Amino acid sequence: MVDVAVVDYGMGNLHSVEQALRKVAPDAEIVVSDDAGVIANARRVVFPGQGAMPDCMRELDARGLRNAVLEAARDKPFLGICIGLQMLFEHSAEGDVAGLGILRGEVVRFAGNLRDAQGNKLKVPHMGWNQVHHAQHPLWHGIDQDARFYFVHSYYVRPRDAALVQATSDYPQPFACAVAQGNLFAVQFHPEKSQTAGLKLLQNFMQWNP
Repeated sequence: MVDVAVVDYGMGNLHSVEQALRKVAPDAEIVVSDDAGVIANARRVVFPGQGAMPDCMRELDARGLRNAVLEAARDKPFLGICIGLQMLFEHSAEGDVAGLGILRGEVVRFAGNLRDAQGNKLKVPHMGWNQVHHAQHPLWHGIDQDARFYFVHSYYVRPRDAALVQATSDYPQPFACAVAQGNLFAVQFHPEKSQTAGLKLLQNFMQWNP
């Protein structure tokens, strides 16, 4: 039984995630795997992703990994990253595609006419460092309120249940950038690219026993 399986369905920045996990947990056995059996038997599962939602859902099914992800999200420490957050919800406006439906809610696109408080036009995708306002959760332990994390996305999640939201960021209005339910935690930003704060979140995940 491996300590952590990083789900490989062909759409994630897997090397960066794996290297960041090795940095915070050098003694852990960490594998990047597209084997449903390995994922089922891992103690923890990380579900990254980048690209377009329809492609990610198609590739997950093409590799026969849907059930392995659904099972892992039910009963073991589970971390979703970027599209790995969005895929947990019921539906995405990107390509009008169904998600995994583990969490209730939808994925919607930032409006095209966003402006900041000074009236400057904001670009979509939202790309770069942004402050995160977080709630109380073990994965935020030791991370400053309003710490900055690295984002790259044009879509964001809109959970049906506000109690799921564990953090928000502003672009320019607040949007959910982290959710949690039981053994599951998922973030819109990239902790593996977010330097000290991101590594601390990954370290917390490695020590988390929900």
